[in-house]
Amino acid sequence: MAGAAKVTGSVRKKAAAAGPKGKVRREAASPDIIAQSLDIIVSSLEDDKGENIVVIDLTGRASFADRMVIATGVADRQISAMAQHIERKLKDIGIKRVLVEGANGSDWVLLDTGDIVVHIFKPEARELYGLEKMWGAELDDGNEEAVTPV
Repeated sequence: MAGAAKVTGSVRKKAAAAGPKGKVRREAASPDIIAQSLDIIVSSLEDDKGENIVVIDLTGRASFADRMVIATGVADRQISAMAQHIERKLKDIGIKRVLVEGANGSDWVLLDTGDIVVHIFKPEARELYGLEKMWGAELDDGNEEAVTPV
């Protein structure tokens, strides 16, 4: 932040003047932990009556996660409860840092475990955003193994 030292003003202005930080590489997780977490997430969604559960393999396609899970819930309370249950079950196996966005009553809740990103939508929002189309097999020239409906 050599350039930031010359800028007067707030910390925010100094950070903006210094520019973006270098890329942070995500450490590869153990396949066992990913499989265990994925099993817990999918079974929790099934137990909570999540609909149209889909698992997308992002390995080698995205730097932010290895798997993406997409599910549909009927009501805000159901979606919020599904997110809370997943978060609690992952903490029970030692995954303490789960970031949750939108759990206070919205059409879409996102859980980021670092290795797995979980999207829980209302049906209209799921159709609107179309994440399966964005990340699905159509982009990989017939890679049918990338998307797994549960």
